[in-house]
Amino acid sequence: MNKHVLSAVLFAGLAGLAFTGAARAGEPDQAQITQLIERFKAAIVAHDQNGLEALFVPEGGSWFEVLGEDAFQQIKARKPDLSRVHADSYRHFAAFVAGAKQPIEEKFENVRIHTDGAVAAVYFDFVFLVDGKRNNVGSETWQLVHTNDGWKISAMAYSSYPDRAR
Repeated sequence: MNKHVLSAVLFAGLAGLAFTGAARAGEPDQAQITQLIERFKAAIVAHDQNGLEALFVPEGGSWFEVLGEDAFQQIKARKPDLSRVHADSYRHFAAFVAGAKQPIEEKFENVRIHTDGAVAAVYFDFVFLVDGKRNNVGSETWQLVHTNDGWKISAMAYSSYPDRAR
């Protein structure tokens, strides 16, 4: 499947979930998903590759970075072949976190969770810090599935505005 089509399907599914009045999570689901979010943030600060990887469904997931318009135009001026959408993987991100030489942290604001108890969507604004300085900002969305081992991230997409971070 074309990665642009996959991306459109991912975003359409999340948009439909957000705007159709999807069921709110019960307290146990809310608490478990909130714990997953906290473990994600703590694993970044701790440079914990295995801890991060354990939060994801091991196979079949997706990961997309989408450059915001202003960042896309600025970078494209230097790199004409640049794609606005960059497919990646949680394993690559976990390796980056583990190998980071400086302190890193991702801060979340305006976290929203929607779930029916089997699947969930998490949407939030973020600031990614490197050595205490804003590296990039944007919005991030996760799709979660309730597995035998608890909630796991099955897909992630986020906007990236490095030029708004300074």
